[in-house]
Amino acid sequence: MPSSRTRRTLGAVSPADFERLAELRRMQRLAVALLIGMAIVFVISFALQTRYPWLGYVRAASEGGMVGALADWFAVTALFRHPLGLKIPHTNLISSKKDDIGEGLGSFVEENFLADDVVHDKLAGISGARHAGEWLSQRPNAERVGDMIASAGLGALTVLDDGDVQELVEMLVRRHVVEPEWGPLLGRAAESFVDGGHQQPLIDIAASRVEEWLLAHPAAFDRVISSRLPSWVPNIVDRFVDDRLHAETVRFAQRVGADPEHPFRIAIARFLADLARDLQQQERLQQQLETFKHEVFDSPRIRAVAASTWETARAAIVSMLEEPGSELRTRIVSAVQDFGRKLLDDPTLQYKIDVWVMGVVEHLVRNYRHDIAGVITETVQRWDAQEAAEKIELQVGKDLQFIRINGTVVGALAGLAIYTVATLAIAPLAH
Repeated sequence: MPSSRTRRTLGAVSPADFERLAELRRMQRLAVALLIGMAIVFVISFALQTRYPWLGYVRAASEGGMVGALADWFAVTALFRHPLGLKIPHTNLISSKKDDIGEGLGSFVEENFLADDVVHDKLAGISGARHAGEWLSQRPNAERVGDMIASAGLGALTVLDDGDVQELVEMLVRRHVVEPEWGPLLGRAAESFVDGGHQQPLIDIAASRVEEWLLAHPAAFDRVISSRLPSWVPNIVDRFVDDRLHAETVRFAQRVGADPEHPFRIAIARFLADLARDLQQQERLQQQLETFKHEVFDSPRIRAVAASTWETARAAIVSMLEEPGSELRTRIVSAVQDFGRKLLDDPTLQYKIDVWVMGVVEHLVRNYRHDIAGVITETVQRWDAQEAAEKIELQVGKDLQFIRINGTVVGALAGLAIYTVATLAIAPLAH
């Protein structure tokens, strides 16, 4: 049961609540002052009306004002409590009807604010994507989004178990890399590679590098050739053979690099084409490749390397996410800004995002509108009955005091009108 102090403050807790409470009390004092004023005028006019007959009009006006003030005080008070503590039927309405009010409010919101046409018209009238683009393109806002992304990333990395991540990665790799047959896939890739002539630039690079190495390391080439000759061959012959083979090898590399139609290039292209065909057609070669693949991926060393790689990558990512000025954080902020500018400058992208958001929101509202409205109903039902009345009185009580003030004024005018009609029209007929 709320204490007397709580009733006096109507459960106000925030500065805005206390400001509303002060305004309510001020209007209540004004309404009471008008009632007291009408009572004083009534007493004076009633006492002197025999001496001054015109005071009868004043008495009638003040009498009507008192009646109007008291009636409207009763009506306003009956909404929130029992007037004078008397448990008169149909008073303290908000407390006694709290659950019904909550249910009615929830139904009203569901039927009028969450209706399909209302939500659609509201979403169609705004361009959330354009506003989002304007907001994201500003550096401070992009940094705030970057901080949130970094915090979310750190949270995810902290919560995730390394073993679980490694198992997930291994499962994905095994499903999408290891289990599919490599032979046909590599065969088609090699076939496309050769058909496009992509081996030619690689041969150019290889020929150029071989030529450069031979010219820079003739002694190393000579030692390789000389080691293959019999020991009884004279040194002069060794030298002749070394020089001759070295020069021929250099010229071969130069000719391969200079001639796009060199037989060596044609032979490599033919070899790659045959390999591509065999990878797609020869079961024996495909089986050899599959055996090699499983030996590699099932190797404990490969798994250890994968685990070590994840740990290293995780530590690096955590370090960069924690450091505000890191390269990763800077790139995140730049990416957010770039997305904002693109969103701002691209009407087509704006339209697509707005349509997508509209579809998502309408789907959520359509399927969960009753649950959303139920939050209002359940929240009101959980309130204490007296607390609910106080909350509502605090919010609208100031405006309801105008009913008492208006009732005083209207009652006075009505009393004056009734007395005037009775005096000027009915009294002469009675005589």
